[in-house]
Amino acid sequence: MGQSLWLVPPQRALWMPAGTPHAMRARGAVSLRSPYIRPESCPRGFPETPHAVNVTPLLRELIVRAASIPLDSVLTGRDGLVIAHLLAEIEWVPGHPLRLPCGGDRRLKRICNAILRDPADVRTLDEWANEAGASTRTLARLFLAETGISFVHWRQLVRVQHALPLLASGLPVAEVSLSLGYETPGAFAAMFRRVTGTTPSAYFRLSESA
Repeated sequence: MGQSLWLVPPQRALWMPAGTPHAMRARGAVSLRSPYIRPESCPRGFPETPHAVNVTPLLRELIVRAASIPLDSVLTGRDGLVIAHLLAEIEWVPGHPLRLPCGGDRRLKRICNAILRDPADVRTLDEWANEAGASTRTLARLFLAETGISFVHWRQLVRVQHALPLLASGLPVAEVSLSLGYETPGAFAAMFRRVTGTTPSAYFRLSESA
């Protein structure tokens, strides 16, 4: 999944297999921990590609505890048990709800980068075709071929990813929907439910109870 963007909201983590080139960017004031696990220590069946993880309260405390273990420590006794329990507590999130696939075609990149800069951009694929120098049919084909989803679905994923940190900060749904170009909170909530399977308020109630 080399051409992908991942959003990691509160109560979620991202499993990154060893040897996977990646970069990280934080938005706002963030406190995080990044456990490193030797490949030979990974249980059988762990994904060989990036995958979303549900961070339960127990897993969160195990990660904090593991961060205090010296890197050169021999993992025996209590330290060994902490790491063993940490690996056993990892709960994979079904599918890839946090992944935003990106294309490599220069025309596609131009559109994708513009929408990432301004998720509220409401231009249709017909309008983007004039700017990108390609027909609407070509762009529609490129989106499906290189991202696996349609232009409309891709833009909805961008908007959900943009909305999650805003909602997590306590910004009202009405303000978030307006900032993303929706005329009503109901239209935004309907889109959010189609993408995530739940409403904005229910999503964060679920995260807080995890």
